[in-house]
Amino acid sequence: MIYIIDHKDSFTHNVVHQFSLFDKVECDNYNELKKNKLEKASVIIFSPGPGNPKNYPLTSKIYKKFKGKKKIIGICLGFQQILFCEGAKIVEQKKIYHGFQSNIQVINNKSLFKKGKKFKVGRYHSLKLKEPFKIKDFEITMRCLESKVAMTFENNKDKIYGFQFHPESFLTINGNLLIKKILSA
Repeated sequence: MIYIIDHKDSFTHNVVHQFSLFDKVECDNYNELKKNKLEKASVIIFSPGPGNPKNYPLTSKIYKKFKGKKKIIGICLGFQQILFCEGAKIVEQKKIYHGFQSNIQVINNKSLFKKGKKFKVGRYHSLKLKEPFKIKDFEITMRCLESKVAMTFENNKDKIYGFQFHPESFLTINGNLLIKKILSA
């Protein structure tokens, strides 16, 4: 079962729909999480959402409790939340990407995806990872071809993955392929 933590974002139900193509999905609002569902889930998803990772201390506690015990996937705010928990700084971008399609490319041989592979993805974010970023077992695996901003990370040891973009967006070509590959890792 996949458990999605909804950070009160309008995209969350699109995320629920997309992941339900692959497994049973349960979703609860950030303020109404169910401990039994967290324990039962094989995958925990941190949804997109407004604000900054600092605004979601409960998500940080969940991450720290289940890191290395369950597969964790972060989307947009969820991507930032995971990296924030690992000590990264999340900062404002000069350009805001809301409803923007970008070309991204796999840049790392350690990725689940072939190095050099390109994707078109939908972006909806004003924050980004401040680099350089070096945390053991975490690899930045895709970057925006235009801005060079980190777009994905993978920690294959602990089964933790993040998308700065929205794989459920109609602007993301092959979003289901991305999700399927991560879920099967």
